Amino acid sequence: MLNIAIIEDEPLAAEDLAKTLNEISDDSKVVVKLDSVRASVEWLSHNDVDLILSDIELGDGLSFDIFSQVKKNIPIVLTTAYDQYAIRAFKENSIDYLLKPIDRDELKAALDKYRSWATDKKTFDVDSVLSALKQQSSSAAYQERFLVTLGERLTSIPENRVAYFFSEDRYTFLVTKEGSQHIINYNLGDLEDAINPAKFFRINRKFIISFEAIKNMVAYSKSRVKIDLDPSAPKELDVIVSVERSGPFKKWLNR
Repeated sequence: MLNIAIIEDEPLAAEDLAKTLNEISDDSKVVVKLDSVRASVEWLSHNDVDLILSDIELGDGLSFDIFSQVKKNIPIVLTTAYDQYAIRAFKENSIDYLLKPIDRDELKAALDKYRSWATDKKTFDVDSVLSALKQQSSSAAYQERFLVTLGERLTSIPENRVAYFFSEDRYTFLVTKEGSQHIINYNLGDLEDAINPAKFFRINRKFIISFEAIKNMVAYSKSRVKIDLDPSAPKELDVIVSVERSGPFKKWLNR
């Protein structure tokens, strides 16, 4: 039996991946689904699996933060929604590299590649993956413009005019510094991978904010942070940093 760990901070994506694995492979079993760097480090420090399927960017950091803390040479299949990380080094040094949404045939090919490695008793070198991840993350090209529709007109909004993004009723909105709102064809998970993490931070499941949009911050219950944005967010939405993101958020503010 091939025991697999999924590292993915989007619950629906993790469930879909586990379901697809179950459909394409009779001899594989997802033994754990982990949703953060912190949870992954804690679990992998005391447990082993045969294969890891890991998103590159998580809510509290990058996946190389996990593998630099847990020194185990467990083979890795890397996944991401944004192809800024699609470099040959990952194909060469990890088991495989898959773009979201993950194609079932490509996933099956990745499992076959792992089985070939295991049969040949090849040694997996996690340090080579860490090196590729660190090199690429330091030179990643982030999205600089966002295409939106204004009636029958199209316009492109530069990144430096974006105050924040939020999701509501299955739509994702871009809010400019001038206060205009535009529906964009992204989900917040895709945006996290596309935008510059030095300028933007995902504070909860509904908001990604820019540093420049923060008007005021106050301490909130359970070590959380409540934020006033400029322009103001819709009144019905709470702009509160979630418990699991509060620590990384404070580090982001102090970087």
